[in-house]
Amino acid sequence: MTGDKIYKKLKDALFHHVEGKNLLGERIVVTGRTLTAEEAIGNPDRQDFPLIKGREKLMQAEFRGALGQVFTDMPGNFEGTLKDIIEGPIESNFDRAVFIATFNALMSYLGKAKATIHCKDNEPEDCATKLGEYIRKNYGNPRIALVGYQPSFLESLASQYNIRVLDLDDDQIGTEKFGVLLEDGEDKMLEVIEWCDIVVATGSTLANGSIVNYLDLDKPVIFYGTTIAAAAEVLGLERFCECAK
Repeated sequence: MTGDKIYKKLKDALFHHVEGKNLLGERIVVTGRTLTAEEAIGNPDRQDFPLIKGREKLMQAEFRGALGQVFTDMPGNFEGTLKDIIEGPIESNFDRAVFIATFNALMSYLGKAKATIHCKDNEPEDCATKLGEYIRKNYGNPRIALVGYQPSFLESLASQYNIRVLDLDDDQIGTEKFGVLLEDGEDKMLEVIEWCDIVVATGSTLANGSIVNYLDLDKPVIFYGTTIAAAAEVLGLERFCECAK
């Protein structure tokens, strides 16, 4: 499935859910803003999350009290109507971020998506422990490709499984974390995907467009995080996000 087809399907789903509910034509203002690290993730003991180090930003949209979030490398503010969002172009990571945050907020408001707000403080550590247990229960002892550097996940999984990590951050590629080399998410993608038994991929792949590389594989793919909350429901993707709100 191409990126264009993915977003068309998501936009069609959003239109389907709001059509007939007097929401589409109503003047609704949706505001997205970039959260500070403390707002987004609280004050965890560990300080090596990309969000805290400033490599990623968390944008948030609010609709009638319901919140939706998205990790993005192209943050910014947006204000408009739901109709503007549905009819607007998806040409940049900023466009994707605005749409995804809004999509998550709207689907949360409609009761069609859960866990759209990032966990805080030391909850990522708890989530990492639960992820390791989930994989063991459902997949035994697989070789894991972790797509996206998530320190809690990597530290926990590396202590239990054979794992390789793909990342797109030039500052991180080639470094070693918890005894595991962070490899180039573009150049090494095919090699690592062929090597692994399962893929554990950040939902941020939806925001940067690289999700197309991890759909329709001949092996299980588990997406994690709040970014992909509503899209996972619509696209029928396996998602793990135990501590989000």
